[in-house]
Amino acid sequence: MDVSSYLQVDVNGEEIFLVDKKIISSYSGRIKKLLGKARGGTRNLKVIFHDFPGGGEGFELISRFCYSNGKIDINPSNVSLLVCLAIFMEMNESSSTVHNLFEQLEKSLEEIKYWTWSELLVVLKHCQNLLPTVDSSGLLHKCVDSLVGRLALASEASPCPSTSSPDSSGLRLSTDTRSTDSLKNNFRATWWFEDLVSLNPYLVTMLTKSMVFRKFDHGVIVRFLFYYQKSRFLTATLEEKREIMETVVEMLDSLDQRSISCKSLFGILRVALNLSIDKCCRNKLENMIGLQLDQATLDNLLIPSPVGMDHMYDVNLVLRFIRSFLGTGFCRVPLIRMQRVANLMDLYIAEVSPDPCLKLSKFCSLIRVIPDSARESYDGIYHAMDMYLEAHAGLSVEEKKRLCYALNYEKLSSETCKHLAHNSKFPSRSAIEALASQQNKLKNLLEDTNQPKPFIDSPCSSVDTEIKDKKEDSCEQIVLYAGRLDISNENEKVRANLQGMQCRVVELEKICKKMQNQMSKMLKSRVSRQSNARSLPRLC
Repeated sequence: MDVSSYLQVDVNGEEIFLVDKKIISSYSGRIKKLLGKARGGTRNLKVIFHDFPGGGEGFELISRFCYSNGKIDINPSNVSLLVCLAIFMEMNESSSTVHNLFEQLEKSLEEIKYWTWSELLVVLKHCQNLLPTVDSSGLLHKCVDSLVGRLALASEASPCPSTSSPDSSGLRLSTDTRSTDSLKNNFRATWWFEDLVSLNPYLVTMLTKSMVFRKFDHGVIVRFLFYYQKSRFLTATLEEKREIMETVVEMLDSLDQRSISCKSLFGILRVALNLSIDKCCRNKLENMIGLQLDQATLDNLLIPSPVGMDHMYDVNLVLRFIRSFLGTGFCRVPLIRMQRVANLMDLYIAEVSPDPCLKLSKFCSLIRVIPDSARESYDGIYHAMDMYLEAHAGLSVEEKKRLCYALNYEKLSSETCKHLAHNSKFPSRSAIEALASQQNKLKNLLEDTNQPKPFIDSPCSSVDTEIKDKKEDSCEQIVLYAGRLDISNENEKVRANLQGMQCRVVELEKICKKMQNQMSKMLKSRVSRQSNARSLPRLC
């Protein structure tokens, strides 16, 4: 045995092979270059590879190809490894090669359109362990496109579940009931989910993008991504879960948001919060939720605060949701959607207000983040403020005033104003503001009643009665507030303003009573005229 004609090859520290230098270098451009650089003769040479594709099994496969005079059976089980070996060993650069491995692989890949569904899956699973080399070869993209093409054809042409799968066994469902039809449709749309669960996140990303390019139903893609996440989480490590979650979020963000339910997004969020996913990825998830915030419920928003934060619920997260919802501009959001979010936020504010650790600045931000025009009433905000002051009894007068600045007194009901006037937790100035707003409402009401009204035939007009009742209630409440306000701690200017308001209230009350008397006389006169008219004989 001539030792000088052999070469030792250390493959990834796993195995050492002894091969003929002449044979192996005639097919491998890489080995030929290494031998050409050798100094001091070619005896006792040793080549060490640290990242050889497929390890010892890969080198054994490529050695078999070389010793068989460039002949090898290429099939779905070894095609991906052979492609990587050909690239790594530079088997297209040896001029003495009789049978070029690259040419054989290219011819084999031309037949990929005839491979079965199972054979395509086998290739994809082998490719997972050969990234990124196999990705640069083009094999992976060809295999993914072919697989998605099979799905597209199956979903378009299959009349029943048995023909949806390329490898179906001929199962038939013959009952024509609605439940069976629903089962057929569900099976037809999702039969491939389980087959693709074993693929890694990188391949799932490629498959999803290919499906979007081929205009797959986004609803089906969404269902697959959620199914993939739940299935893979059963056996995944923490790091694998983080990678899976980031992949799912990235792909969901690329789909039509109308195909993703708000409830499902909140479910993903609660899982993602415990995984410390990438910040950019988390921002995308929060933005998707924010765009559908009008579909959320109070329970969805009650997310516990992160570790290290004092307050009970994650208020900052909810604020980011609202900013995402308003991100396209308040004027572009339909009013009905804006009002739904405003009502939801009122419920949320009431829920978090008793939290003794919630800072005043955060509480005020929750109130002000919603545009004032979106709220029809501020009664709910007032009651939330009342609970907040109850839980934060140590607030200073200035802090209470800051809180009350967020309150729109013009949108408080009469009953709420009455409650505020007797509420010692609120500063006296708030009661004065409530009094002023009620006074303005009464002025507007009187101005409306002074406008000419169309003649109403009925002597017991419900419209007149309603106006009368409103004026009586308003006058009575304003006088009641003015008589019970305690301003002993306010300055003289506030005292003077209040006295002026009280005088104007009395004047308005007199005007109101005078108008009531005039309206009563008008009603009596109208009744009298109508009774006289009825006594006259009818004309033939």
